[in-house]
Amino acid sequence: MTDLLQSVVNGLLIGAVFALVAVGLTLIYGVMDVINFAHGEMVMLGMYTSFFAWSLLGLDPLLSIPLAGVSIALTGALMYFGAVGRVLGRSPLAQVIVTFGLQVFLRGLAQFLWTPNTRTVPRPWAAGLRWEIGPVVIGGPQVIMAVGALLATGAVAYFMNRTRLGGAVRAAGEDPAAASLMGIDPRRMYALCWVIAGLATGVAGALLMNSYSASPTAGVSFVLMAFVVVAFGGFGSITGAALAGLLVGVAQGVVGLYAPSYTLAAALALYLVVVLVRPQGLLGTR
Repeated sequence: MTDLLQSVVNGLLIGAVFALVAVGLTLIYGVMDVINFAHGEMVMLGMYTSFFAWSLLGLDPLLSIPLAGVSIALTGALMYFGAVGRVLGRSPLAQVIVTFGLQVFLRGLAQFLWTPNTRTVPRPWAAGLRWEIGPVVIGGPQVIMAVGALLATGAVAYFMNRTRLGGAVRAAGEDPAAASLMGIDPRRMYALCWVIAGLATGVAGALLMNSYSASPTAGVSFVLMAFVVVAFGGFGSITGAALAGLLVGVAQGVVGLYAPSYTLAAALALYLVVVLVRPQGLLGTR
């Protein structure tokens, strides 16, 4: 019973990170109907930014969060204005090819610049923290990642649902023509989506450096789970992504206790069960 409880807690902690990684993915799709296949590479760049902030400036991953967030937010803007924005209004296949091309380019660039070797922050500040709550042991890095991810996810949800600019972004996604008549520039709102997605993935990358290593393929496993989380929670729903991330994390944690080789299969099985009952996902509307 103790092991099961420990697995549930661990699953909730990593599930919060899954949710944050999925936020940018579901935001871009919900507003633009574009699936960003380069999303994992944005997480990877956030991890490298945090690593080099430590190796060059001596900054702990927690202190590098603003730097990583801003850096990948600017990267998101460059991706939109340099590539994605140029194929809006064209066939969906063109949009897929562009984001897939960005994925290949960014991963190849990382391998060229930094080699395939993994880079790790050896002793982050959070590594010295540890809590015992009854039989459950909670490591500092896991708590820091989860709390940071929940705060960042909540901030994005608040921005989208409670601010005037967030309302403009939603309006541009729901009806670009009507938004234009109201004085909203849809293309600027689309660019803002990429900036927010970059900010979220940059923060996620810095948080992950508390416990994971940076490499050109570091974002692959996280973005794979992000796709599952987005589809599970409902495309376009930030709240759905947050809830789905926690559920997927718990499912993986519990299954990993008994059958470590089937954690991904467990997440996919949970998703399939939900979509059989509710095809649009937990909180999706389409």
